[in-house]
Amino acid sequence: MMITAKARAVDGPDQSFRSAEIKRRDLDTHDVLIEIKYAGICHSDIHTAHGEWGPVNYPLVPGHEIAGIVTEVGSEVSKYKVGDRVGVGCMVDSCGECENCRRGEEQYCLKGNIQTYGGVDKYGEPTQGGYSTHIVVTENFVIRIPDNIALEAAAPLLCAGITTYSPLQHWGAAPGKKVAIVGMGGLGHMAVKIAHAMGAEVTVLSQSLSKKEDGLQFGANHYYATSEAETFEKLAGSFDLIINTVSANIDINAYFGLLTLDGTLVNVGAPGEPLAVNVMSLIGHRRSFAGSMIGGIRETQEMMDFCAEHDITPQIEVISADQIDEAYKRVLASDVKYRFVIDTSTM
Repeated sequence: MMITAKARAVDGPDQSFRSAEIKRRDLDTHDVLIEIKYAGICHSDIHTAHGEWGPVNYPLVPGHEIAGIVTEVGSEVSKYKVGDRVGVGCMVDSCGECENCRRGEEQYCLKGNIQTYGGVDKYGEPTQGGYSTHIVVTENFVIRIPDNIALEAAAPLLCAGITTYSPLQHWGAAPGKKVAIVGMGGLGHMAVKIAHAMGAEVTVLSQSLSKKEDGLQFGANHYYATSEAETFEKLAGSFDLIINTVSANIDINAYFGLLTLDGTLVNVGAPGEPLAVNVMSLIGHRRSFAGSMIGGIRETQEMMDFCAEHDITPQIEVISADQIDEAYKRVLASDVKYRFVIDTSTM
């Protein structure tokens, strides 16, 4: 009795999305069946659908910002019950045994975690994501969504929220710390809200001042255009922490110059091309250049609860399943404030 789900799939790097039916596995003892209500559109969905990050096993159903309701549970499930409001992020399983998994850092599983889509599960089947009506996930990779966060607003927290929360938490964004956020898109606007709630002094570094009003409303203390050369002179040596949310190939060395002594620049945006790093710009003030990827399950739940406590939600535009191709074009044109979320009832 495999479960059939309605979905939107893409058949190749330059293909449009089409209606599809996909099979979801029967529930194992620790599995949860989720009726998906909303799925966010992440930039990595676009990179993957377009085949920009390596070979893709098409047809592909993207989507790793998933919010919905539990409709069935396996015989030994203890964490969730039918009717619970839950979410699923970028991964649906990991080995559970390696050093990193045991530390609760499943995103860095030494055997490789199982991605929500574009991966292969422990049953040898390709994983398909949240642009669909149902998904089956082991209970340990399901996140509880607090009652005061609407499901459509919760969806982007499962990637954009945790991707920015994790480095802000790890590198100590807090009162007395000066934090800069590069880029004011889906990730950037979440980083501003979270860093502000953590008590840091927040500066946005964006190409232009077009979103300045929004940035200040989200909690930024300062807002500068990186297209203006004087920005880099004025802010030299200013920041304890810079979170770069941009996936483009920017002049990273110019940004290193904005770090204070012992400051760190963390990349969460993943550009397709290597970045040219001038080591001298790091050596000068004992600066660090780092990377960060989502968060573990425990930290993702912590992020969700933090957002509920501080009333943090993303700015979203809800679309129907037929608007996915158009939404992809608009994301690439930076024409979204600030995250598209698919209403899966329109599948």
